[in-house]
Amino acid sequence: MKPTETWDETIFITGGAGFIGSNLFYYLLPRRPQILFVNLDCLTYAAGAGNVEAMNSYRNYRWENIDLRDRAALGACFDRYRPDGVINLAAETHVDRSIFEPGVFVETNILGTFNLLEEFRRLNCDPKKSRFLQVSTDEVFGSTNGAVLFDENTPYRPNSPYAATKAAADHLVRAYHQTYALNTVITNSGNNFGPYQFLEKLIPLTIYRALLNQSIPLYGDGQNIRDWLYVEDHCRAIEKAYASGRPGATYNISGQNEITNIDLVKQICRIMDVILGGGPREKLISFVTDRPGHDRRYALDSSLAQKELDWRAEFPFDINLRRTVKWYIDHRSWMEKAADSRFQDYYRRQYSGEILPLKEFKP
Repeated sequence: MKPTETWDETIFITGGAGFIGSNLFYYLLPRRPQILFVNLDCLTYAAGAGNVEAMNSYRNYRWENIDLRDRAALGACFDRYRPDGVINLAAETHVDRSIFEPGVFVETNILGTFNLLEEFRRLNCDPKKSRFLQVSTDEVFGSTNGAVLFDENTPYRPNSPYAATKAAADHLVRAYHQTYALNTVITNSGNNFGPYQFLEKLIPLTIYRALLNQSIPLYGDGQNIRDWLYVEDHCRAIEKAYASGRPGATYNISGQNEITNIDLVKQICRIMDVILGGGPREKLISFVTDRPGHDRRYALDSSLAQKELDWRAEFPFDINLRRTVKWYIDHRSWMEKAADSRFQDYYRRQYSGEILPLKEFKP
């Protein structure tokens, strides 16, 4: 930092080169020019320098190549910037990978959060001047049935190693509020969608495979239900929770867009048929063996966030699904870079199938 620069506030955002993190930076940087935002990210497979290139044009942006598991490096970064707040988005997130490599999820999601909390506690003891926001997931609640919605009092019942490590991290954050009086807030959101999401996730994977005219894998019978949230809506919720959330509170963030996986994939295929012609791409759908512990339905009640944060999802699902599909179609070079050898190896292991480089796609 230049010694002459002064800021109203300094906020660490961890995992800022990932999907939600990069979108959060692009949302906040132009809106909060007097706040210094520092991106702590070690650029794992699901992140990428290409996600954040445009951020370097903002004077209130910094990037630190920090692995949250490295306590010494993390502590030095806290000493260098002395942040007023932390928004923790850094996590291993993909359920399938957590089944194969649970240890990595334990190290990053639990130990990484613990290290952040410890460093934050060391430097930010005054709860009136500091805040720690933990961004979490609806998967910590497990699966729901019928018309039941998860609310903030729903007990945690995680069913995958990913969900269990996020639940453990949430419990640590809550405990640090109760034990050390840290000013913490937790948000639990539904499935996010939008630009910069890594290809292993359902929506970008469907688009990628459909572009290649190759089979689109779908687990089980495709009737699993998810509650989808456009990423910019989530960014607004994070901003509001950080600025005005009640200390110690948890808020559910829901797009209230429940749809089965099969209906979602069919809708994506139809959108691509309209944009690109040809098709029908629905014929590419291929049902594969269901993954272990696959939750049937997630659904959140976000009435508390609406009441206390004055937040609700604003963007129509259908419009922004089409907007998202169009973004990936227009950013084929981004997808080609994302589909490196690590993704190819993962895809073959997960689905026992072959996948071609996107550069072989001919519109």
